Amino acid sequence: MKFLLSTLIVHAPHPITGEVTSTSRRFAQVVEKALLAEELGFDGFGVGERHERPFISSSPTVVLSHLAALTRTIRLFTTVTTLSLLDPVRAYEDYATLDHLSGGRLELIIGKGNGSAQRELFDVTPEDQWDRNAESYEVFRTIWRQDKVTVDTRFRPPLRDAEVWPRPLQQPVRVWHGSATSQASVDLAARYGDPLFSANVTHAIEPYAELIRYYRERWAHYGHDPARLAVGSGTAGYHARPNSQDAVKAWEPAYAGYLAMQNRLGTAPVFPTLEDYVERSSALIGSPQQVIEKVHRYHEAFGHSVVNILADPLGVPDDEQRASLELFQSQIAPVLRRDLPDPPWPWAPALAPEAPALASEAPALAPEAPVLAPEKPTEQELVP
Repeated sequence: MKFLLSTLIVHAPHPITGEVTSTSRRFAQVVEKALLAEELGFDGFGVGERHERPFISSSPTVVLSHLAALTRTIRLFTTVTTLSLLDPVRAYEDYATLDHLSGGRLELIIGKGNGSAQRELFDVTPEDQWDRNAESYEVFRTIWRQDKVTVDTRFRPPLRDAEVWPRPLQQPVRVWHGSATSQASVDLAARYGDPLFSANVTHAIEPYAELIRYYRERWAHYGHDPARLAVGSGTAGYHARPNSQDAVKAWEPAYAGYLAMQNRLGTAPVFPTLEDYVERSSALIGSPQQVIEKVHRYHEAFGHSVVNILADPLGVPDDEQRASLELFQSQIAPVLRRDLPDPPWPWAPALAPEAPALASEAPALAPEAPVLAPEKPTEQELVP
């Protein structure tokens, strides 16, 4: 089993104190967390994409390019690239460039994205968002594989013998399809024989398990080799302590933030108490043994081989979170790596023929580049 650490770069007040860090400091925290993920031995680090409050992750390629210069071995994920909002030609240019800058460590998770504010910003409607997502992916996929592209399109000008540069380093790049609620993204993944990544955050296990079952059915329908099927899964949070009671106590501020979010949305919480949240949500909260048992329980339903852990549990102090992540790598990950399978392919990149055989042979990328300075907060932007 492989493990990712990822962030949507939420920029929101502390759930207890109401303190808001500066934008610069928030980006610095992302850099620090990516470096920590590589130091501790995580297999990947992901940066999401959102174009509305309270997120500042509108430019994941910029953030990931910076991380590519500061890291050496960890794979860099998009979690997720919102192709329903993007021009696929421009998205290809950005990600092919990032592919080279990272030495072939790029891996994409795509999805339509969510939220009415970002749909309005890009003039996308609920009625056409799935069609846009499918078309953008099909164009993006074709450009990645072909030097010249001719394709008719609905949502952007058609392409006629178009050449798009630079040509990529990986051939092809691996693309996962992020799935939260819709069979449309699941079917798109199965149609192209691509891996699926279940969001697995908002609800209990059942609706996500049902979508994964549907994915397996569609995978067989399209005639793909069952041995090549792969599923990843998100989590609603992570915090482990040697003593489970201490882990649950430390998660109280994060749970308070969850309740506040539900209140702002005007919806009843899916998990009305912290105890229910720890028991029925996908959050991995407790002792190492409890975390291991919960991942096993989800694996029985999902058959997944990759787990994504959120990098930013609001309200947990940095030193406590670091200790929790160290505990994950020392006592939890080794057991799960031993017990549960890896994805059915090499984790290293598939480089194009003219590229170096190994990512480590690519030119060194500024190892001395500075991490953003951890200055004290200067902005007090209250984010709802």
